[in-house]
Amino acid sequence: MAQSFFKVLEPREALRLLLAVEPVGTERIPSVRARRRVLAEDLHSAVDLPHFHRAAMDGYAVRAADTFGATQSLPAYLKLAGVIEMGKEATQALNKGEAMRISTGGMMPPQADAVVMVEYTDETDAGLVEIHRGVSPWQNVIQIGDDIKQGELVFAKGRRLRAHDLGALTGVGISSIAVYQQPRVGLISTGDEIVDADTEPRPGQVRNINQHSLAGMIEEAGGSLRDWGVIRDDRAQLSQALEQALAWADLVLLSGGSSMGAKDIALETILSFADSEFIFHGISIAPGKPTIFAKACGKPILGLPGYPVSALVIFDLFGAPMLRRLGGENSAGAHQQRRTLRARLTTNVASQIGREDYVRVTLEQAAGAFRATPLPSKSGAIFTLVKADGMVRIEMNQDGLEQGEEVEVILF
Repeated sequence: MAQSFFKVLEPREALRLLLAVEPVGTERIPSVRARRRVLAEDLHSAVDLPHFHRAAMDGYAVRAADTFGATQSLPAYLKLAGVIEMGKEATQALNKGEAMRISTGGMMPPQADAVVMVEYTDETDAGLVEIHRGVSPWQNVIQIGDDIKQGELVFAKGRRLRAHDLGALTGVGISSIAVYQQPRVGLISTGDEIVDADTEPRPGQVRNINQHSLAGMIEEAGGSLRDWGVIRDDRAQLSQALEQALAWADLVLLSGGSSMGAKDIALETILSFADSEFIFHGISIAPGKPTIFAKACGKPILGLPGYPVSALVIFDLFGAPMLRRLGGENSAGAHQQRRTLRARLTTNVASQIGREDYVRVTLEQAAGAFRATPLPSKSGAIFTLVKADGMVRIEMNQDGLEQGEEVEVILF
């Protein structure tokens, strides 16, 4: 029966279907708590930033025309008319032939249009400022609206906010924002051979490696996790756990139970729900071909292979982008560009035409260039991921890569 379930897609088509999910609901939160949250609205500035002309350097506020032609050997002399206090409004206008001492960030006085850096000045005992280098209009001045202008777009809907973005929101006076809710992810691990992390495995059993690795990856992708633990290869138990998870979660992850084994009942259980929809079972990729994507109760279900490397690579390449999309990022942002570098292979790598291969590699630098050494490709060997610095993709139409070939390494 399970044979009829296989519906293998190319990676690009599988990702397109996964990213077709709709984002979850929205909520309003203080902007100070919005790091790594995704905007659910466009934000425009209600003010100019800065809202006054500011000195960009320590020195003297001047009228630029009063300094034209000034040099070390033929300085200009301006009357010291006062000191601009930090945090105070500068109300005294600067007359022709005058200068005022000013600190970085200070408000420029009316009629001043430049700052001469303190390094190019001297004060005399006669209350004059000696200018050794001329300045042009608005030199060393941050003008009104230089940072952002009133009405200008600050951040667009769908942006995942970074720490310094929060400072920008404070700068323009935005104290609360609409964001997408964090997608809730229900994780169900399946298999008679799986035991909890604190249990000593008997022969034929393995600890639940995927559980903790996936928990970290879910958090990194912006999700909120609830773990249903290990469910035995029993359809009734899995059906009950799946029903509970679907009632709570925005996305359900099944770890294990998606290969062709006799006791792999995940897909049959999913399809037992009256409103279930089978989308695909299989991606032409290695590792991770036996991947399930289905829906039930209006919720997406992603079935990951049981082997750790397969499960974690599939979540990295497909699950995390879907989760980011559920969290409100647009499709381009959800399928974010990864950091990469170029390296040369230290050995040949074989592949199979018709599938996309992801080969784990270690990196070392020699003579200013990087070399990539492939690691064993066994999908159950978690330490091939631990030791790896990244992955090399072999395209579907390639039968391998040759030693010395320059490749792009997707960094972890």
